[in-house]
Amino acid sequence: MRTINLSIIFIIASVNFNYAQTLLNPGYEYGTLPTNINQSDIIEAYTSWKSKYTTHCNANSIRVKFDNPNETVSEGIGYGMLIAAYAGDQTLLDGLWHYYQSFLNENDVMHWKIQECSSVIGQNGATDAELDVAMALLIANTRWGSTGSINYSNAASTLINIIKTHEIESGTHVLKPGDAWGGSATTNISYYSPAYYRAYASHTNDGSWNNVASKSYQIIQLNQSQNNAKFNLVSDWCQADGSFSTQVGWAKYAGQAYSYDAARTPWRLTLDYLWYGNSDALSYANKAIAFINDKGGLDNIYPGYNLDGTAYEMGYKDVTFTGAYAVAAMASNNQDFVNLAYSKVVNMKSDAYFASTLRVLYLLTLSGNFYSPEKMLTLGAPQSNRVIYASFYPHPVINTLYLNFGSHYNNVVKLYNLSGTLLMDKACPENVTQIELQHLNSGLYIIVINGVPYKLLKE
Repeated sequence: MRTINLSIIFIIASVNFNYAQTLLNPGYEYGTLPTNINQSDIIEAYTSWKSKYTTHCNANSIRVKFDNPNETVSEGIGYGMLIAAYAGDQTLLDGLWHYYQSFLNENDVMHWKIQECSSVIGQNGATDAELDVAMALLIANTRWGSTGSINYSNAASTLINIIKTHEIESGTHVLKPGDAWGGSATTNISYYSPAYYRAYASHTNDGSWNNVASKSYQIIQLNQSQNNAKFNLVSDWCQADGSFSTQVGWAKYAGQAYSYDAARTPWRLTLDYLWYGNSDALSYANKAIAFINDKGGLDNIYPGYNLDGTAYEMGYKDVTFTGAYAVAAMASNNQDFVNLAYSKVVNMKSDAYFASTLRVLYLLTLSGNFYSPEKMLTLGAPQSNRVIYASFYPHPVINTLYLNFGSHYNNVVKLYNLSGTLLMDKACPENVTQIELQHLNSGLYIIVINGVPYKLLKE
């Protein structure tokens, strides 16, 4: 049983109960959040993306449209589940999960490309999809609990074990690009998600995931040193020794450039700094910031580079690249720089599946909404810097919640669901009280004590 003491000061983005979607804004332990965040920016990006790129297959199954809208790729399902989890859209998340499960191969990972709602047209898995789906399930578990129709906790544990068994090369800790190919001979740095691995380790009590994180940084460093790469630049594909892979001649620029795969790397790695303060992640983010400065700012980021820093394409801009660099800017303590990075992503809209989808993920990250499962399991932040004393237990609560306000009397406790509906408004004149909650469904709620909101998990 865990007693939650609320006497600590937290300084973090506040909870607002009037959002069209249920953004929680708990922020991060490290890095700098923009101060010019407008929640309507994130809501608009989310609702626009959902309207354009998601469609029902049946009452229970939802897919994400690919570049060819008649196709769906597992990557898109992973991205969509992340977006749904962080936006608080449980119906969408569950529908995407049902779609993922409808097209499993013999290793129980989704085939990477599907024709609409029916036939497999691209065999076997793509590891980045599995990584994102597993993280979305962890967030769903901490947000809604696992006593409903989908046991998110068990589903996440099962998928994490499948990833370890089939998409991590045995004996080397190298992330494979799929369950049926790759490893030391071919790996994709932009799939590397060390922040996720630490969360997986925590959820499954399996410390070997930390070895996968360490190996990822080792390969990144080798890839840069082998190819005399400038700043943060890495190649789309490589071998575990850092050299270019000879198995991806079909890839753009033979996988040797910082192109549309590698473009995601600053976003994925910076998360490891925002969530855990990892020094390797901070070093990489600082290299990305140095690249931005060398190019004269985010206005001068182009879609694709040789590893020596020269641009492949200079006729247009793409939020796929600029947005990932904007996330890396959060490692800076220059508030104006971070605010500009946020504004840049807000203003860079796209009609393309890949860019539009990543833009939503980047905005969720920039706004403090792409939090770790561990952050979600802790209480959120008060809306001000004032210190109060209060404690409540147990947490998670099952039936009865006990509150102790210390020497403070005449307290007011309110309870909201994540849609902002007031469920309880209770005067507590004494310094100790209890509240019966057995009538509530399992899930996450917001308890407001004397005007200060915190998260409350009901099991």
